[in-house]
Amino acid sequence: IPQLDTPILFATGLSAGLGSNDIGLDRGQSGGGRIVEFERTGPKVLMVQQNTSFRSSSTDPIERRDVEDAFAKSVLWGFPIIAETDGRVLVDATDYFLHDVQGAAGRLGAGYHVDRSRSGIYLPWTKNFPQNTEVDVTLTFVKQGPQRGAGAAVGPVQGPAPIGREPAPEGAYGRSLFSGTVASVTPDPEAVTLREHYSLVQLPDSHYTPRLYNPSSGYSDVMYQDYSAPLGSSMSVRYIRRHRLEKVDPSAKVSDAVKPIVYYIDPGTPEPMRSALMTGVSWWNQAFEYAGYRNAFQVKLLPADADPMDIRYNIINWVHRSTRGWSSGGGVTDPRTGEIIKGVVTLGSLRVRQDYLIFEGLLSPYSTGRENPAILSEASLARLRQLAAHESGHTLGFAHNYSDSTRGYISVMDYPHPMETLNADGTIDVSHPYGVGIGDWDKVAIDWGYQDFPTGTDVKAALQKILDDAAAKDLQFLTNQDMDVNPKADQWVNGSNVTTELNRIMKVRRAALNRIGEKTIRADQPLATIEEALVPIFMYHRYAVEATASTLGGQHYFYALRGDRHTPPMTRATAAEQHAALDALMATLKPSELTVPKSLLAILPPRPPSWGFTRELFPRTTGNSFDPLTPASVASDMTIGFVLDLNRVSRIVDQHAVDPTLPGLDEVITRLEQATFNATTANAYEAAVKGVEESVLVNRLSWVASGSDNPEARAIASFRLSKLATRLKAATGGSEIDQAQNQMLAADITRFLNRPYAPIHPIYAPMAPPGAPIGDTGMNWLAPAPICGWSPNHPDSWTWTWGPTF
Repeated sequence: IPQLDTPILFATGLSAGLGSNDIGLDRGQSGGGRIVEFERTGPKVLMVQQNTSFRSSSTDPIERRDVEDAFAKSVLWGFPIIAETDGRVLVDATDYFLHDVQGAAGRLGAGYHVDRSRSGIYLPWTKNFPQNTEVDVTLTFVKQGPQRGAGAAVGPVQGPAPIGREPAPEGAYGRSLFSGTVASVTPDPEAVTLREHYSLVQLPDSHYTPRLYNPSSGYSDVMYQDYSAPLGSSMSVRYIRRHRLEKVDPSAKVSDAVKPIVYYIDPGTPEPMRSALMTGVSWWNQAFEYAGYRNAFQVKLLPADADPMDIRYNIINWVHRSTRGWSSGGGVTDPRTGEIIKGVVTLGSLRVRQDYLIFEGLLSPYSTGRENPAILSEASLARLRQLAAHESGHTLGFAHNYSDSTRGYISVMDYPHPMETLNADGTIDVSHPYGVGIGDWDKVAIDWGYQDFPTGTDVKAALQKILDDAAAKDLQFLTNQDMDVNPKADQWVNGSNVTTELNRIMKVRRAALNRIGEKTIRADQPLATIEEALVPIFMYHRYAVEATASTLGGQHYFYALRGDRHTPPMTRATAAEQHAALDALMATLKPSELTVPKSLLAILPPRPPSWGFTRELFPRTTGNSFDPLTPASVASDMTIGFVLDLNRVSRIVDQHAVDPTLPGLDEVITRLEQATFNATTANAYEAAVKGVEESVLVNRLSWVASGSDNPEARAIASFRLSKLATRLKAATGGSEIDQAQNQMLAADITRFLNRPYAPIHPIYAPMAPPGAPIGDTGMNWLAPAPICGWSPNHPDSWTWTWGPTF
């Protein structure tokens, strides 16, 4: 029972979800943790959230009060007092518990609200314990007016999708036409019933010692402003997020933990996935052993009668959705110190099936179609083990580590590409697809964040030595924000040289494409479903392209602090690196690389009823039948779009100004023109692909000319478009189709350059089918992707929402 004027931790969540990745509202979702107090004000009790972002470290209570009163608090609710005895008051909290603290109504759509007559306390999971009270509520959301099927798609999208929009709201694993809407996952969209959860928790004791954040450590952080900081020192205080862990004997080389960290696996996870999760999560004990702990990290199956929302359990949730979606790791922290109170992992159950599909596309393993090749399950479960370790790593406090190392596999916090091998006969070997066990960087990170040093240790110096020793072994930390600039930071790319890896991946991709056909799918499946496997294989190089493009205008760096021993803190990618990257990128634009094998085109019929168009397929201009040109449009726009990314274009312009030996934008555009307008073709299909690429380049150059904030970049792009229009107008040879294409592009460029009043925005190529589920939060997937971070509504929770393809 909360005490008046006593701070407690207040956490919320969603105990029964919606099942739609697009809308969110997943089972097990955490709404974050806040520090609240209950203050009596006359006939009511106010629930007041403290403002932990602005504090005072002073021992003077008046000084602390001045800082507290300078910034707003938030009164979350007012409870009427209905009885009082000996200073204890009884309040009616029903209205608060039934008011939708998670904000689900807003996610469901305009007009939804809680119907109190169909809502109430869910008693089976409403319990009281010595240090926490758990309250679960059933909420039914209703909407006025006719809603059945509102907003649903009724057929395949015709023509290119506008930038920033999905080609269709459906998903590959849900055949409903409404899978992007409430109607797709609810028996009656006029009555959507969910369950929300509340935890009122006694705050941890004061024996926890926060650890100051270092940007090279690989941890996430909590931050506040200390208004009592001495003059000349920073007011910003940053602590890492981590669980409390102490050694029984800090002076011993190996010691038991005072209280081990225990993670619980969702007992509703079926086999063999359950065992894969148990194995993958338990890898972390290897890192704790490296730091000198004995059996300090444990993995158990959640007892059948336990509530996974109970704040006392770190939980690995196996969550079902109608379409594939994000996996994430986050939870609840004490916002005062960064101490993790509860880790929450969400693993989408369809993810392992997507991996299975990709391996089917890579191997085309079905001779009769009735086999059950063990390699498919083995490879998919290997990925699931790695994913379980990855997401649970987030709940231990870690951010992604995308740093390439000469040591190879160094962290489960990376996104790993399958380690496939191309055999001499064109077959592909995936017998060892992913790393096994925790990585060397992960051991360093656990040692840095969780080490319990003996009394008398210079902790600051000891922590710096851990990072220095790691850097000497090429074990460093780079994360999401670095992928755009640093060629050594990338996701879904193996090896330490992204250009070399792109060249290798293109060979694997072509070998897999040449094999795709009837042997890609099981017996009795519609031949049209071969396209589901075709898409991720045709786009198999997308992340290697993104990584290689980062070399252009790229910079090698680390998170340097003054006094670090590593020098220099930043160097530009050399001219040789950038030219090699350009060569590899231009090779992806060869028309022969962007054709679908004619043997496959010959057997791909239109999709049958109940296997309709989904966003997991290539967009098309051909109605229900497969469009052989939009894959080329999507793939060429991927390469050209990443090369001409607006921020990258500015860096290329700037690097050439600082060092003329490095490529400039004019040189890059020349290479793009040579790879498209000057490309050689072997047949009419390749010629048509070449025409698609030409249109894409014109559109992306128009994008730079109209959208760049760099005036020199706009000038160069406009000038090159003008020269290109002149060239196209003067061209007289070729077929009638060639002449028509030249005339159309020249006219498009002229209209664009002659815009008298406002920029004419180009029409982009069709959107790529999502690599990450549902695309990058609704944006064009070539636009900057979101960086995993804190929930804007609940800054004391954290979630990494990245749903990988590979």
